[in-house]
Amino acid sequence: MIEIISHPGPDRSVTLQGLKEYKVYSRRYRNRRIGEFLKDLHLTEGRNTGFRKIINSLQVNGSPLPEFETDEAHDYFVTRLFIREGFYEEGENGGSTTLKLPPNDMQEMIIELMKINPNITRKEIADKIGLTVDGARYHIKKLTDKGKIKYVGTSRNGHWEVKNEE
Repeated sequence: MIEIISHPGPDRSVTLQGLKEYKVYSRRYRNRRIGEFLKDLHLTEGRNTGFRKIINSLQVNGSPLPEFETDEAHDYFVTRLFIREGFYEEGENGGSTTLKLPPNDMQEMIIELMKINPNITRKEIADKIGLTVDGARYHIKKLTDKGKIKYVGTSRNGHWEVKNEE
């Protein structure tokens, strides 16, 4: 488990109920100048997509949902991320070794989604990973250009084929 603690806690607009239901919408920047600066550097989007991206990425990876905690006064914020089942297996000499690293970038997550559902749409990919449709289209084009995936059929009746990596 990874535990991240932040002081002070979340913005007052973030409710305990919203955290439990994974529906978190902060309505304002705490420090508008820093928020705009990070947005200009493309380090944040400023569109309240962070929580959705975390939840979607964990689901694609097969990891358990995180736990979020704060107090009524919003003095602290705790995030707990859990290791997915099967991440470790028993090694030959009794130690634990990793089975497989989780997908480490958007393109690997897209490939995994296409393997699970070859009929998945760009919009569904974007929603699951927390991208815009244009963002999903960009990564899909990169994968197509690399020869890792191919779309077969018409736009209404087609499907994705993932090329075997050799």
